[in-house]
Amino acid sequence: MRAERIAPGLAIAAIATAPAWLGAYQLALLTYVGLSAIVALGLVVLTGNAGLSSFGQAAIVGIGAYVAAILTTQAGLSPWLTLPAALAVCGLGAWSGGVVMVRLSGHYLSLATIAFGAAMYFLFGGLEITGGQNGLSVPDTLFEGAALNYAIVWAALLANMTMLANLLDSRMGRAIRALKEHAAMAEAMGIDTNAAKSGVFVIACLMAGLVGWFYAYFQRFVNPSPFSLAAGIDYVFMAVLGGAEMLWGAVAGAAIVTLLKPVLQARLPWLLGAAGNFEGVVFGAIVILLFQFAPEGLLPRLRAWLGWSGLRARAVSGGQLPSGHGISAGEVLSVEGARKSFGGLLANADVGLTVNASEVVALIGPNGAGKSTFFDLVTGATRADAGAFRLGGQTITGLSTRAIARRGLARSFQHVRLVGDMTAIENVALGAHRRGARSMLSSMLGLGRAEERAFLATALHQLERTGLGHLAWQNAASFALGQQRILEIARALAADPILLLLDEPAAGLRHQEKQALATMIRALRSDGLAILLVEHDMDFVMALADRVVVMEFGRVIASGKPRAVQADRRVQEAYLGAPLAAPAGEALS
Repeated sequence: MRAERIAPGLAIAAIATAPAWLGAYQLALLTYVGLSAIVALGLVVLTGNAGLSSFGQAAIVGIGAYVAAILTTQAGLSPWLTLPAALAVCGLGAWSGGVVMVRLSGHYLSLATIAFGAAMYFLFGGLEITGGQNGLSVPDTLFEGAALNYAIVWAALLANMTMLANLLDSRMGRAIRALKEHAAMAEAMGIDTNAAKSGVFVIACLMAGLVGWFYAYFQRFVNPSPFSLAAGIDYVFMAVLGGAEMLWGAVAGAAIVTLLKPVLQARLPWLLGAAGNFEGVVFGAIVILLFQFAPEGLLPRLRAWLGWSGLRARAVSGGQLPSGHGISAGEVLSVEGARKSFGGLLANADVGLTVNASEVVALIGPNGAGKSTFFDLVTGATRADAGAFRLGGQTITGLSTRAIARRGLARSFQHVRLVGDMTAIENVALGAHRRGARSMLSSMLGLGRAEERAFLATALHQLERTGLGHLAWQNAASFALGQQRILEIARALAADPILLLLDEPAAGLRHQEKQALATMIRALRSDGLAILLVEHDMDFVMALADRVVVMEFGRVIASGKPRAVQADRRVQEAYLGAPLAAPAGEALS
């Protein structure tokens, strides 16, 4: 572990001392490694962490370069005045385009960025203002000398790495990392996923625009060739090769591709006895081998080979986040006349129920009864055709999942939705997202340290409350199923909810794990929390619930105390089976 901590410091020391032992040509090559690494860094956040594929970053580099070149050659502006202009054009363009693009997913987003990259390449080569295919000569330069250029670029690279490290290790960073596989879960935690996607898209494009500005004044000539779709693919390859989820992976990938390409271009034609871009064949073979043997990238594979976990436990200090909710008595959730149909199927037909503070209400019924649909209506994941929904005395009818979460509803999921490569404490802190206020910019600048300490303190408290405190710094992917379900509940509790929805929390658990879960739920009820759960384990339900609501074919067929519900013949015929005698005084409602 000590060697793992020392390695980045040694790398920085080598970077800092390079001008003392390298010549001008080598420093020029490393300068272009640094420029490529800045673009790849943006892709590490955009693609590796947020899961948004972009093959159009070279086009963004081109926009930054052309803005700088045009303003210098035609308006006579100083390079330092063209920098804010280049960043403004790239940032505003990314924000306006990102509003549309980030709503796409999967291959649709990839195709959209490919189309953008191809369109910009032809635009660069076809406009008179850009000089067409002949390009533009830039009379000014930033700095003279390979050593100074190298120092400026690598200082910019390290500054960007520091800011992105601050971002990823923050409230907004956790939100970004949750987007990759669990966007629906992130919305349920109160995260504005579209805003988060747009934010990382803008960050990646600003970094590419910065590189374009550098490029214009280092090359002193701008033409369309370096900003082609092929160049955009190269940037993606750099990020994936080094390790798309690691900041240092961007540097490693950029170094390998940038330094290897001229060697291959010089040697391969000589070896093969023919001219051609044979380096593309080699890089294609590397991609195939990479996906086969190290799909996570070279740096993560090296770290695993060396036995470096990448995890580091930290001391958690400071006070917890202030509580914003608290209902100790009375009605917490009220649903009247909830109705939802899918085509000709009536999934919920005038369903109604209430949940009070310090009460556990169980919603049961056979498969297809409409329980999951009702959960989705309450959480806002599905919009009801009719009905009135109130939470904590406020109307939530028609609100989004995120808006309802911000009013005090938290939930677990039928199929566990955790970010596997996050630690337990990070997953739980993700549940408290809506209780913070720091933006991406303030997080990048390291201004949210006090808030972050409060997030971690709150998360650790919930882990200890649910019996997982000793596992706080282990990755969630290493947890057993029972521990993962408890971890989801801890994450929901970090949201400081007034209502907790549990979707089959005992599914797949062993007997002792179910007993521990029931004990924890009783403790939460004693603390005043209102709990609505769906569960198929009737022994678990009947021993735990204060009231039971039974559904069949989208309708409520019974509601009351557990033993009274068990004795109801409609319930027995529909779901439970053999009749039981209901104790006196437990009538159905």
